[in-house]
Amino acid sequence: MPEDTPVFFDFPHQQRALPDIQETERELPVLPLINTVLFPHMLAPLFVGRERSVAVIEEVTGKDRLVLAIAQREPDLEEAGLNELYTIGVEAKVQRALKMPDGTTSVVVQGLRRMRIIEVTQTNPTLRVRAVPLYVDEERTLAVEAMMRAVLSLFEKVVKLSRTLPDDAYISAMNIDEPGWLADLIVSTLPLDVAHRQEILETLDPEERLRRLSTMLTQELDVLELESRIQNQVQKEVDRSQREFFLREQLKAIQRELGQEDPIQRELLELRERVNASGMPDVARAKAMDELARMEVMPPAAPEYSVIRTYVDWLLGLPWTEATEDNRDLRAAATILEQNHYGLPKVKERILEFIAVRQLAGSKHKSPILCFVGPPGVGKTSLGRSIAEALDRKFVRLSLGGVHDEAEIRGHRRTYIGALPGRIIQTMKNAGTINPVFMLDEVDKLGSDFRGDPAAALLEVLDPEQNNTFSDHYLDIPYDLSRVLFITTANLLDPIPDALLDRMEVIELPSYIEDEKLQIARRFLVPKQCEANGLSPDTIRFSDEALRQIIRLYTYEAGVRNLEREIGAICRKTVRRIAEARPYNRVIKPSLLEKHLGAPRYNYGLAEEADEVGVATGLVYTSNGGDTMPIEVTLMDGKGNLTLTGQLGEVMQESAQAALSYARTNARRLGIESRRFDKVDIHIHVAEGAVPKEGPSAGITLATALISALTRRAVRHDVAMTGEITLRGRVLPVGGIKEKVLGAYRAGITKIILPRKNEHDIAEIPANLRRRLICVYVSQMDEVLTETLCPQTETKRSSKKKTKTATPKAPLSEPSDKTAE
Repeated sequence: MPEDTPVFFDFPHQQRALPDIQETERELPVLPLINTVLFPHMLAPLFVGRERSVAVIEEVTGKDRLVLAIAQREPDLEEAGLNELYTIGVEAKVQRALKMPDGTTSVVVQGLRRMRIIEVTQTNPTLRVRAVPLYVDEERTLAVEAMMRAVLSLFEKVVKLSRTLPDDAYISAMNIDEPGWLADLIVSTLPLDVAHRQEILETLDPEERLRRLSTMLTQELDVLELESRIQNQVQKEVDRSQREFFLREQLKAIQRELGQEDPIQRELLELRERVNASGMPDVARAKAMDELARMEVMPPAAPEYSVIRTYVDWLLGLPWTEATEDNRDLRAAATILEQNHYGLPKVKERILEFIAVRQLAGSKHKSPILCFVGPPGVGKTSLGRSIAEALDRKFVRLSLGGVHDEAEIRGHRRTYIGALPGRIIQTMKNAGTINPVFMLDEVDKLGSDFRGDPAAALLEVLDPEQNNTFSDHYLDIPYDLSRVLFITTANLLDPIPDALLDRMEVIELPSYIEDEKLQIARRFLVPKQCEANGLSPDTIRFSDEALRQIIRLYTYEAGVRNLEREIGAICRKTVRRIAEARPYNRVIKPSLLEKHLGAPRYNYGLAEEADEVGVATGLVYTSNGGDTMPIEVTLMDGKGNLTLTGQLGEVMQESAQAALSYARTNARRLGIESRRFDKVDIHIHVAEGAVPKEGPSAGITLATALISALTRRAVRHDVAMTGEITLRGRVLPVGGIKEKVLGAYRAGITKIILPRKNEHDIAEIPANLRRRLICVYVSQMDEVLTETLCPQTETKRSSKKKTKTATPKAPLSEPSDKTAE
């Protein structure tokens, strides 16, 4: 207990007879008080523990027993000087002093009168001061009488509401006739701090003292009334809950006597049985049982009850042990893959390898994480369905395009209102088995913002070493994803973070060549559209030449989506004519295409139909596959300025600068006058200016077109090229060779110039297509010029001929971003 702290006050029923004290200034030892203020007429016990305070008690015990009790301003100070004490205190008499076993001294003091310190007479070993008593005329006027009654009325209410004040306090106050003494008594009983008590002690006028006390009583009464109101509300809620609990227990007893069962208990019992039969791991079962135990002691109307019930339902709805038996018949799986998809040998081989390894390794083999990369429409998503069919597994798909919130993958914690598991767990619940084929579509189109990075959340999902303990924020328990066969799809690899890409086995799906599209249309698309539009196979038939014309003149894509749409349009028009009982064509020939589909939308053949000066054909790789890209260079009188147009990126602009530097450095060897560079302005333009272009692979194309314009030698129109150029004229390897070569072949170009270090990439192109192409591998720019520039005599002859340039193959209204790398 803090020293110098009173334990109780003696409430006198009548005025005590005070000892006769001479009313002059006196020299008294000071007894500092901590956290309390002593008032006149009050009897209070104190525990004294500080050395100087004990010395004061010992000093006055054998004398007159009088001390000056003054409150200390800062209760934390161990030794208080005069500056740390208030100037007004109470002269008190030590009635009793008793040493305690713990070394402290228990004293009982009685306040006598107010006194003010005048001066300090001694500081050691004890603090002694000279003080003068303070007297006030306590005449009982009408105003004082009214204030006494008001204070007594407020004090009565405070005593009734307070749980700490005894009723004797009000009785003692009623028996006091002096207004000042009444104020001192009441303020000593209230739970006030030292500053407010000292304020009353220093107020000498009894009427003013009562007025200030009235304000303090009013504030205390407001606090007590609010506390009482809150306590009553809480008590009502507790009483109601207890009443409901007792009534519910009585209802249970009555139902047991009648042989009936409580529906809530029956529901909890069913949930327990389902948890035990679900095959959950021990951690999940313990978690579910804990939540059911909470539900059992919780009223059904409580908001938390429905939250727990939803959580338990999610635990019960997830597959924990349910699994489908894998199809381990390699021949049957290969037949299914061949029936559903044409070509794609790498993908089919990888799936058959997976089935073969499962036969030998069993459950020891961890499921691979496959990533199908290719242009739109090449069959990535449908291939996932075929894999599920070949393995005899469930197939589920989750589109990640546009997902920006990490909680979409991991879920929200249950502290949030309306929280749910992430989409991974939701999809697993829909699958109903623990080993489905799980396709994560468009993984390259994930976004990130202030809500988190979903790609980072996928690192655990797509890591075979970690996904056996996948943690969802909502479930808050590990969930095993190791038996799931994850397949992701993407159009480009560049947007995928390196850490995520490192966890996946990338399988590229190339663009389809014309022969492959023809086979796909004949085997899959035509039967599918006929069935979708209600036509039998005998009703309508497409000739091979008609399908080729649709591919060449009405579509320009890496996949077959638009091809399927055009076939569907012809089927719909045929169905309408049948419905109207009008004659229709049973065989769709090339001559009927314009009637059904309108005028051709694309030109098939070479991008350039004649050799021209300053025009070279490059190759680009876009999200839609490979394509050709004509680059034009023109010269005009000027001062050697270089202008670049066509929305060229920073890297491509640097390639143009490198090409120009190469031409200027080798001007004499190329037959160009060095002074000519300072007399002409050079304008380089890349067609389809609305489409952004970037990458270094157009370097040799830019250099060829530039040197052609400077030397007036035409560029062969049947040659396309790709490769990066250095200032020394070296040709460096680039990416996307396979797609670029297929794009050139679709454009009708059969001679392609490639960097020598890209020669191994040609092996990925089908053998039948390689036989139709002439690939020239170069390592220096001189080799490029030899293969692309016409001799000077041929240039003169070709300049006399009328040349024309075919219109762009892609419609200007539907541009697609092109990247030269």
